[in-house]
Amino acid sequence: MSQFAINLIFVGGSFALYIAIAIWARAGSTKEFYVAGGGVNPVMNGMATAADWMSAASFISMAGLIAAGGYANSTFLMGWTGGYVLLAMLLAPYLRKFGKFTVPEFIGDRFYSKNARFVAVACLIIASVTYVIGQMTGAGVAFSRFLEVESDTGLIIAAVIVFLYAVMGGMKGITYTQVAQYVVLIIAYTIPAIFISLQLTGNPLPPLGLFSEHTASGMPLLQKLDLVVRDLGFTDYTADVSNKLNMVLFTLSLMIGTAGLPHVIIRFFTVPKVSDARWSAGWALVFIALLYLTAPAVASMARLNLLNTIYPAGPSADAIEYAERPDWIRNWEQTGLIQFDDKNSDGRIQLYNDKSESFKQTATERGWNGNELTVNNDILVLANPEIANLPGWVIGLIAAGGLAAALSTAAGLLLAISSAVSHDLIKGSINPNITEKGELRAARISMAVAIVVATWLGMNPPGFAAQTVALAFGIAAASIFPALMMGIFSKRVNNKGAIAGMLAGLLSTVLYIFLYLGWFFIPGTNTFDNVQANWLFGISPLSFGAVGAMINFAVAFAVSSATEAPPKHIQELVESVRYPKGAGAATGH
Repeated sequence: MSQFAINLIFVGGSFALYIAIAIWARAGSTKEFYVAGGGVNPVMNGMATAADWMSAASFISMAGLIAAGGYANSTFLMGWTGGYVLLAMLLAPYLRKFGKFTVPEFIGDRFYSKNARFVAVACLIIASVTYVIGQMTGAGVAFSRFLEVESDTGLIIAAVIVFLYAVMGGMKGITYTQVAQYVVLIIAYTIPAIFISLQLTGNPLPPLGLFSEHTASGMPLLQKLDLVVRDLGFTDYTADVSNKLNMVLFTLSLMIGTAGLPHVIIRFFTVPKVSDARWSAGWALVFIALLYLTAPAVASMARLNLLNTIYPAGPSADAIEYAERPDWIRNWEQTGLIQFDDKNSDGRIQLYNDKSESFKQTATERGWNGNELTVNNDILVLANPEIANLPGWVIGLIAAGGLAAALSTAAGLLLAISSAVSHDLIKGSINPNITEKGELRAARISMAVAIVVATWLGMNPPGFAAQTVALAFGIAAASIFPALMMGIFSKRVNNKGAIAGMLAGLLSTVLYIFLYLGWFFIPGTNTFDNVQANWLFGISPLSFGAVGAMINFAVAFAVSSATEAPPKHIQELVESVRYPKGAGAATGH
């Protein structure tokens, strides 16, 4: 059986499962559409939350980024994991106690203002749409390779599948679909990792294999990797970062951005009680840890496998001839995600750091005239089984896993957008008297529109998956997270302060991104060296969300201090929400 047929069986089978679940769990009311009826088991909700949380950026891009940047890019791992803990500890139980369907509804009621609710809707849509671009981009990458179609065609297929199960099932269908998607993606991620860890270190547990001896050389794996990358002009894989401020801000931006993501927060409204929300958070952390503990090993082993493929006799020896390149390079070249340019016309593949001034003399002595192989970071996890010559069924499995990761998060984000439009914008402001049937119809229509917009943006992304996702986290960090924190823990912040803070955080962050992230204006590119020198205090646009959050807090408290205090009943509401003794006790829901 051909590899294409195997891939088709795995991917097609998983898609059929998702659609069947959506038909079985079709939403019949707005409560089922928004929060799955509020009766999901905590363990299942934890699994669904993990799938919702572990997007294409986690499954596809995170290991690729760590592989490319080593320790310096471990900020993605630390920020996203720490952010989930922050969400589970500081926000989830209190928001569940409040008992509303959506984040904008909480902000609108807490800050007793339709305008605050409207601004929250705008912030949510901007963050969610930016985030969903990364998911659609990741789906396109997986489709283009494993189903041998153009990336744009793959995006359209993904959009149709999401439309079928998300629009039909709403949160009820999405929840049970995400449980299945978690099972698919975690098996797909860990099985290749186990195989590769055994091949390279003899240890079947990838997190332990990362710190084991490299079988072929007898060196510790990370020491061997440091030696290889150093001999090709790259910074040591385990080297510390020079810009500590940027690293701290970026990690903080990812953390608080995580805690402000509406598609994750809304999952805590799908369980019956506040205690169930806490248990859901704990189970989700366990399920997330299974992948996140494996990712650094996958990244390191993928980087070593890639370089060993190009330089089988070591970096100081001749590289392989292009004509004799392995099949996996030939396969991925067809997608355009690997490109070869024979700059010295010797017919061999030179892969090295041609931007390193200290390595230029060595490169010249070896007859190298520039790096000749460009490898997209997003392919490393997906290509890993092929690089390691694993069985065809493992390749088919990881194809299904990559698509499951992208589609599960895309569905959650689209539901958050749909809820904001139908429940917060239409029912909350435009037509408060809309019937439940009319609101459900509006929710489905708004989700369909969001899918179309997300598909178009996925065809014209501002960067690769994890970069785009990082922007979404920055926007959520600067706008939504501070409003939620102040809404729960401060009785003094009023509606004027909250609105001013959200607008200040959002606008400052978006403005900084547009001014200093050069590739944002050029769809499909990710080169921003020309503007990097102009970053304020060396702060990357991907890190500015933390600064935007500080601006949000400062403006909100300043404006609130200069204006009247919130009404007494709002202050009492805040006091009540901070003691989560029962679901909905604060508002009577």
